[in-house]
Amino acid sequence: MTSLTPFALQNTPALIESVFPVQKVSFEAQRERKAGAGQTLTALGSYWKGRKPLILVRAIVLGCLLPPTDDAEKDLEIYEKLLAFDEEGLAKRALANNAFKPKDILQTLDLFDPWEYFSYKIKNSELTEAQVEMWTAPFDTDEEGIAVRWQSDLDESKKLHLYKQMLRSLSSYEARAALCKRPEELDQTELFASVWPTINAYYQHLGINAHSHQDLVEQLGMLRFGHRPKVGDTFSGGGSIPFEAARLGCDVYASDLNPIACMLTWGALNIIGASPEKRAEIEQAQRQVAKAVDMEITELGIEHDAYGNRAKAYMYCLETRCPETGWLVPMSPSWVISKTRNVVAKLIPDYQQKRFDMAVVTGVSAEEMKQAELGTVRDGILVYTLDGKTYQTPIKTLRGDYRDIDGNNQNRLRRWEQLDFKPRPDDVFQERLYCIQWITKDSLNEARNEIFFTGISVEDLQREQKVQEIVAENLASWQSQGFTANMPIESGEETARLKRERGWTYWHHLFMPRQLLGMKLYLEKTEKLQNKHAGIISFFPDGVQRGSKLCRIDVFPGPGRLPKIVETFSNQALNPLYNFGVRSWCYWESVFEGCKDVATRITIPKLSSIELMNVSANGVSKNSDLWITDPPYADAVHYHEITEFFIAWLRTNPPLPFEDWVWDSRRALAIKGSGDDFRRGMVDAYSAMANHMPDNGMQCVMFTHQDTGVWSDMVGIFWAAGLQVVGAWYIATETTSELKKGGYVQGTVILMLRKRPAGDNPGFKQKILPAVRREVEAQIKQMLHLNEEVEEKLGEPVFNDSDLQMAGYAAALKVLTGYTSIGGEDVTSFALRPKQKGQVTVVDEIVQQASEAANSLLIPEGLQADTWNAVKGIQRFYLRMLDMETTGASKLDNYQNFAKAFHVEDYTKIMASMAPNMARLKSVEEFASRDLTDSTEIGTTVLGKLIIALQQLLQDKEPHTVLDYLNSDITNFLEARPLLIDMADFIAAKTKASKVRDAAEILSARLRNQRLA
Repeated sequence: MTSLTPFALQNTPALIESVFPVQKVSFEAQRERKAGAGQTLTALGSYWKGRKPLILVRAIVLGCLLPPTDDAEKDLEIYEKLLAFDEEGLAKRALANNAFKPKDILQTLDLFDPWEYFSYKIKNSELTEAQVEMWTAPFDTDEEGIAVRWQSDLDESKKLHLYKQMLRSLSSYEARAALCKRPEELDQTELFASVWPTINAYYQHLGINAHSHQDLVEQLGMLRFGHRPKVGDTFSGGGSIPFEAARLGCDVYASDLNPIACMLTWGALNIIGASPEKRAEIEQAQRQVAKAVDMEITELGIEHDAYGNRAKAYMYCLETRCPETGWLVPMSPSWVISKTRNVVAKLIPDYQQKRFDMAVVTGVSAEEMKQAELGTVRDGILVYTLDGKTYQTPIKTLRGDYRDIDGNNQNRLRRWEQLDFKPRPDDVFQERLYCIQWITKDSLNEARNEIFFTGISVEDLQREQKVQEIVAENLASWQSQGFTANMPIESGEETARLKRERGWTYWHHLFMPRQLLGMKLYLEKTEKLQNKHAGIISFFPDGVQRGSKLCRIDVFPGPGRLPKIVETFSNQALNPLYNFGVRSWCYWESVFEGCKDVATRITIPKLSSIELMNVSANGVSKNSDLWITDPPYADAVHYHEITEFFIAWLRTNPPLPFEDWVWDSRRALAIKGSGDDFRRGMVDAYSAMANHMPDNGMQCVMFTHQDTGVWSDMVGIFWAAGLQVVGAWYIATETTSELKKGGYVQGTVILMLRKRPAGDNPGFKQKILPAVRREVEAQIKQMLHLNEEVEEKLGEPVFNDSDLQMAGYAAALKVLTGYTSIGGEDVTSFALRPKQKGQVTVVDEIVQQASEAANSLLIPEGLQADTWNAVKGIQRFYLRMLDMETTGASKLDNYQNFAKAFHVEDYTKIMASMAPNMARLKSVEEFASRDLTDSTEIGTTVLGKLIIALQQLLQDKEPHTVLDYLNSDITNFLEARPLLIDMADFIAAKTKASKVRDAAEILSARLRNQRLA
């Protein structure tokens, strides 16, 4: 047997430079993202939205370590086995999910002896056992009158055999994987037990003898670097990259400027990845603290009524005085409390006090529900009716908005002070409790609580007053002891609205007295458990973000479900609300006990060495073989501002090992925004990582791009950092969330980089452009060849059109980043030179030409190359996307990316749907006449004229009349005629509407047979 030789792969390329299962990784990544609370790391806090899926990280790490061979198809097969994307892995994952019932299998598969696998029970009295024993499948058990189940002693291998056959009957990987558990949800030893003989045989020439991913990773590390590979991440964020790298058996370095990100990373590595015993210990400590808080709150009597019922949630609204009538008016966009039980709040005038009483009514009519949906705040205006007259006042008038002498927006709201925790009597906006959701006394200890809603009684207000008195008496001391936030709110993109819309100036102003008291008690009692302090506190930020005045009330979370209080960061913004929900402790405490939700199947092997530092990316001082990063970029979330929400609570008394971190957002040091500062910060970061990487090391940069300009920026950044792009992949990560509409981008680009070879390599535009085109052509031809081979074997390709288009950008970056100067100018100087607005640099030009070169090679199936090369812009976009739609490409990011690639001014004008996962073009019959005028982007094109002609045929106009229209309306008709014929044939082949197909075929035939003068 060949022995393993250290550094044998030192100068060998990585498999990910040439092969990556992008479509399968994309699908698995999306499934992981859509799992919500079922994701492995969300137990620490769902508020961190930027985590990259673990399956994506795993694929990258393995791809960086695996070597390619002369057989790319076999390499891909091995790669997919290690990710459980292969037939065996899918079958195990489907079986773990009980994807197929025995009766489904018997109805689908050809089985000569079904009773080898199943037992039966006869329900049809006319059947005998002798008859049933003679049956062969397929058959319908319900129709035949028998019930079936698996043989009780059936070996799992036989089940897997049937599961493989069932999966083969499905048409695509997506259809198969959708029935499976995610790889991370299964025991890794069992899931991958069968792959190791194949892996060892395939790499026996290297001396590989692995029985786990950790074995394989360590051995590949020895072959490449002479030691177990070390993975670094200087933008660790939610911790998914260092966590998954450590779980695979790599040594890990992780750092982040943001202490909250560091704490999440620490929690991922030391809690989620801890032993079951350690997790059980933390969970027990969490329960101990929660129980102690519960006992004190119960003794205070602030959550129970006189009958022993306990509050679950409190609903508050703002209240303001109308300048026109002098009445105090409750403010809310809606007065619906529960759609499931038809509960609403009704405003009842109190003429003596010039305010409204609020009654909570259950079981109202549909008409009353409809009325309640119209609250007193509509489109930024206070609206209410009194004695038949409607009064309206803009909210900005109530605030007293104005522009100061410098043109800045200001208002006359009082700025709250450090010891404020509620509005003062003369403040514009007051806060009012208007409903309580109760749990009945008898169901408090039941798994399913009995719930009811009430308005506010005198006793409820007395309990509110008691809480306020406790906070008023103790707030200053709580702040000095670190049990309550005392940090000012610094102005920024997100935080400015807190002062502007409410007058809040300190972070504790975002919390109600009940919330301040609850968190004080929790922090106080946690501090007494010194040896478990860090494990408990790691879950505290999630509790904070589920307990603020920015938590909205979801009155209809689903059919049959009661209202719930939604977390602050359900999106990445700090939005003050007009009505909001506050959890009682019995509803809130489960968030602080998050360790019970940690997946017990996952443990990081003890062999992994882990280093975690709270430093900026350019402050790295440790070496790593692989740097895998998800940096900020031009459309980044303002994490440096948002995390001050949490930092304010933890900065005074951070526990070990967090006490040496800098508990400040350090805004000035954060890489943020775009433009010159962004590029300089990124250059510093990636130069530092390149300087702490071996010559054969690699970097992977993940970023979510919004426009092609970012690509040009990245060229300059990598130039100046001494890095060269060696590959790029596009991963679709979109979800159907409403928050992903509009300007939110939908995919992630994976860039692979190595150190640029030493020496001078000058480049000139005339030399670079041909090199880029050659690289584009070679890259795409290689990918198309692999597609053909894999599709022939597995029935589906590896790469989709987005991946192939991305190859154009990758080729441009690969060629460009290999040069040390462009047109005589040093690339570092070029990269750091400030960009002028509207300036198109030589890099912009080359990147764009690379994209166009790639697009010219991506001829839609069924269209002639001459036609494709003759059309541009929106015509290419429509034809390309029409072809993609026939293969089920309905993801919005495909349309976004190709619209940019083809320079389409506004692709939305020709879209029938912009839904994230159901996007589609307008079909021929869906175009309105206004869509096809000469003032529109498509109306002046040959394709636009063709669509009009097809619509005329659909309207039963004579074909010769339609031909006359085309002849007269298209300049150079004779030149356009072959294009019209080809595009008509293409539309006939691609359309789903038979009447459009008929019209296109008729038009194509008439054009072919047309007599020309």
